[in-house]
Amino acid sequence: MALSSLSVWLDATRPKTLLLAMAALLCGNSLAAAQGHFSPAIALLALLTALLLQILSNLANDYGDVRKGTDNRHRLGPQRGLQQGRISLPAMRAAITVTLTLTTLSGIALLWLARPSLTVLLSFMALGVASVLAALAYTLGAKPYGYRGLGDPAVLIFFGWVAVGGSYYLQSQQFQWAILLPATASGLLAVGVLNLNNLRDIDNDKACGKLTLAARLGPTAGRRYHLLLMAASLLGFAAYALLTARSPWGWLFLLAAPWLLAHAANVLATQKAQSLAPMLALLAKIALMTNLLFAIGLLADR
Repeated sequence: MALSSLSVWLDATRPKTLLLAMAALLCGNSLAAAQGHFSPAIALLALLTALLLQILSNLANDYGDVRKGTDNRHRLGPQRGLQQGRISLPAMRAAITVTLTLTTLSGIALLWLARPSLTVLLSFMALGVASVLAALAYTLGAKPYGYRGLGDPAVLIFFGWVAVGGSYYLQSQQFQWAILLPATASGLLAVGVLNLNNLRDIDNDKACGKLTLAARLGPTAGRRYHLLLMAASLLGFAAYALLTARSPWGWLFLLAAPWLLAHAANVLATQKAQSLAPMLALLAKIALMTNLLFAIGLLADR
């Protein structure tokens, strides 16, 4: 029974999606390490904070969608513990509170270890509050932004610019505008995972009033948008390589291009929403692989 309960809670964290947080932090820390700035302790605490933030978002999303009736028997995605009744609403609220507390403590420890200037400290504290609010407000509250098609830009901001740029700054204590290129590229891969999720559940979401960007675009335009996300991600990494690469190592990320483009082509060709389900986990793995190759290339190109 205990193992079964643990499995239900583990599933509620959506472990496959946590690869996206790992990918973003890998990108940001490798950018700093390639310039001679790297603290293993800061890297680990930044990763822990990012993972806790994503788990917080995943738990809150489940809670909000169940309360609003969006997670119902017509939804094509996997049924999680809350939807099945194996996790109660009070238990989920408690889990959200605990995760929020752990996220806050981890974030405070990270800033204490990094010891930025007062101005930067206040800025990061504001970003931390914004990140928590974004994690909670996607499906919670009277006007959740995920129900108004604003999830995609939020993912780009927090999984791209904040996660990559923030981890880079905490390591290096500096900021360069060029960092926004790989930060955007990494973030767009995370947006792609969200878009697949929304494309899969487009009919049920529309019926429940959840007007995601995919629901607004429709299945055909939503698939074309997905191809654009994958292509733009590769262009972002390529633009950074053009500016900084000293050798072919700086272009190592291109080894992931065939998988990314093949994935995008499969999404474009797939007509059945059910067929999109396994592509979410696949894209999360491709995103991690792309960022890993980018990181290896950066370090080898030093």
